[in-house]
Amino acid sequence: MPVTKKRTGAAKKERRPKRKVCNFCADKLPDINYKDVTRLRKYISERGKILPRRISGNCASHQRGLTVAVKRARIIAFLPFASE
Repeated sequence: MPVTKKRTGAAKKERRPKRKVCNFCADKLPDINYKDVTRLRKYISERGKILPRRISGNCASHQRGLTVAVKRARIIAFLPFASE
């Protein structure tokens, strides 16, 4: 009969990564401006896609505002729709 080892409490737990802090809440910005291209570029991947909340660390309300600002900046040609 094979010998089985008992698991301790520490081995069962999975470690969750620390939750990222929303940069817009930390800076206490009143709104997200579509003309602020340098700030918006941080939230766009190299392929030109908008980064999701779980990667960017934004809160839900600021992520919605960020999405609108990026889309407006794309239409006015401040930001590209796709990478080169």
